[in-house]
Amino acid sequence: MTRALIAAAAVALGLSACAPSLGPPPPSGMFPHPSPEAFRAEDFVWSTEAGHGGLAGRLAFHLGKTRYTCARTTIILTPETPWTRRRMEILYLSAESAALPADEVRARTPSAPSGDYSAFIRKASCDAANRFSFAGLPDGAWYVIAVAKPAAGDGPTMAIMRRVTTHAGKVTPVAL
Repeated sequence: MTRALIAAAAVALGLSACAPSLGPPPPSGMFPHPSPEAFRAEDFVWSTEAGHGGLAGRLAFHLGKTRYTCARTTIILTPETPWTRRRMEILYLSAESAALPADEVRARTPSAPSGDYSAFIRKASCDAANRFSFAGLPDGAWYVIAVAKPAAGDGPTMAIMRRVTTHAGKVTPVAL
């Protein structure tokens, strides 16, 4: 029995001598990892799942005495990912909320990270009472974006963005 163990150990030792030596691991940074701001479709997958949450929103934006409306426009809902968060920081100068002239936001578009995320956005209509809603949302963080115009009189068209979260399958109220 001991002869068999010694023979097996000798074979194992002999085989291990044939194994290639890989040396020490490469220095960190040798294999670059994609930037957290790189567009990766897999970061959006969570937002495509059916959920029980929703958003019930309304536009109540004023600029001085000028009241704004989103009636008969499309409200955009974009899932938050590292890529969309960075995009909001560039376009809206914030990843939380902003109300800026739409022309300023459009002017920053070329410097924002590029990528085709159109398959992951959701759209809703804003009604005559400045209300909109989204249903069937999974839990997570989203960006609500509206383009609003003065209800009467002159004033700049405004791009309004707000980060919101859906949680526990409930309807989250949103005021823009």
